[in-house]
Amino acid sequence: MQRYNIFFPVHRGLRALLFETAQQLQQTDFINTDEAADAVEQINNVVRIFDGHASKEDNYVFAAIAAYEPSVVDAFEQEHVEDHKLGQDLQNWLTAFGYAVAPSAKQTIGAELTKSFIEFSVFNLRHMAKEESVINPLLWRYYSDEELHGITQQILKSLAPEEASVMTGWMVRGLNNTEILDWLKGVKNTAPQPAFEGLLSIAESELQPHRWSLVQDALFEGALLA
Repeated sequence: MQRYNIFFPVHRGLRALLFETAQQLQQTDFINTDEAADAVEQINNVVRIFDGHASKEDNYVFAAIAAYEPSVVDAFEQEHVEDHKLGQDLQNWLTAFGYAVAPSAKQTIGAELTKSFIEFSVFNLRHMAKEESVINPLLWRYYSDEELHGITQQILKSLAPEEASVMTGWMVRGLNNTEILDWLKGVKNTAPQPAFEGLLSIAESELQPHRWSLVQDALFEGALLA
């Protein structure tokens, strides 16, 4: 039987955030004021989201196995310290860019900012993969799926509404159509109607029209057959 993966779909959403931001930075002309402003805002969003995610893992996921596997938890918490440092490096480049006036300086700092973001992304992609391969088996050893669902619910309750909405949007972007459909069906069958309608609205706004049409058609067909 497939066990509950506490990192899914949030890690899928975080990967989508990294991938889309990396593409945006590659396409940004840092001399162009509007493009540069969009890139700066996006990087600030990335750092804020990843800092928040690390905090939730420290306080809920790692805390759940700290008494059983303290050395493992310490190693991963140290990686979160490194992650925060890489995020601070990005913030420092953003500050430097804010002081840049000459087009040549903006180009140079923009290139360094992009390089720093690549380092941030590589670190986090490896870190998330390690969590999935190391932390998940430990969670499965010490907790039932029902208990792990409970941890997820604690995390969700700790999120501010805006934070939850933003993260849900990125998770939708990071999932395939079948996974989104299963998510929608699960919420429809187990959560209050406003929660389902909220997720439905986010899915519609985040998915490209042809993907939303496929998901909507499958959801409607399933409702007719139910």
